[in-house]
Amino acid sequence: MSTAPAPTAPTAADLLDFARSVAADPAVVGNLPLDPEGRTWVRLEGPGGCEAWLIGWPPGAETGWHDHGGSYGVFVTAAGELTEQSLSVPLPSEGWRSLELAEGLDRKRVLPEGVGRAFGRNHVHQVTNNSPATHAVSVHAYYPPLPLIRRYSRKGSTLRLEIVERPEEW
Repeated sequence: MSTAPAPTAPTAADLLDFARSVAADPAVVGNLPLDPEGRTWVRLEGPGGCEAWLIGWPPGAETGWHDHGGSYGVFVTAAGELTEQSLSVPLPSEGWRSLELAEGLDRKRVLPEGVGRAFGRNHVHQVTNNSPATHAVSVHAYYPPLPLIRRYSRKGSTLRLEIVERPEEW
């Protein structure tokens, strides 16, 4: 009796290839309903059991500071332009409510159409569509599928854990 080999987890490169492919497909991107008031999203079928989303961003939309509960992931801008602010230091996942951040940890990236990035398991960021008039669309993929999202508030150098969201709350 033979058993099938266990499926292998997609690498960050696999996820980035997938997100770039979807972002370059005008039929998929063009079918996302856009709302002038809030973000819209559609779940996608991603590789290797990953969690994947196509997300629409009206002008001025943002995520707020958050992490991905220990999953690694990618995102690619399919239309418009997104700005990512991130912290270049892993945060402890438990046992704290508020942290004072050291100087020099902030990073900022502008991701125009066709540009994306991968990030690791300890990534904390916020993503914004800074355009005053143009929707943005992006493709996101995470592995393992998101077990939770931690949301933070940020005031100056202080980062405060505000809420932990679980998939059943999305």
